Amino acid sequence: MADTFSFDVVSDFDRQELVNTLDQVRREVAQRYDLKDSATTIDLEETSLTITTASDMTLQAVEDVLRQKATKRNLSLKIFDFQTPEAVGGNRVKQEVKLRKGLSKELAKELSKTVRDNLKKVSVAIQGESLRITGKSKDDLQSAIQLLKEQDVDVPLQFENYR
Repeated sequence: MADTFSFDVVSDFDRQELVNTLDQVRREVAQRYDLKDSATTIDLEETSLTITTASDMTLQAVEDVLRQKATKRNLSLKIFDFQTPEAVGGNRVKQEVKLRKGLSKELAKELSKTVRDNLKKVSVAIQGESLRITGKSKDDLQSAIQLLKEQDVDVPLQFENYR
């Protein structure tokens, strides 16, 4: 049996689920009566997506559909960072939605400090965009997971490589 147990805390999302979600959103926008003639486009880049549509009202409706479809596909709404809409030519509106992925250095430091202050029997190491938490007992790791789940952070947290 192992002397120490560990797990990693990461912030990530399933890109294929996001692609499937956007396909569903495009399909619904093309079929819905109030959105059909809005000439809405949704473009997915590496770290963001761009929504271009006819007006603020249709933009709000497309955002609602995006949130609804993402929730149904078990994507956390915390991955979406909606930027302020900007006007583009011809009465059209464009909005960039940044995709949050990975733990920032500040957030990783804040989470590791929280774990260190509350749980003395585990050790925390920052590894790039993730945290590695190790301890001698699986119960200590379970309490660390509970502690991190209770934190109100603006990115979704996943717990991987639990061994």
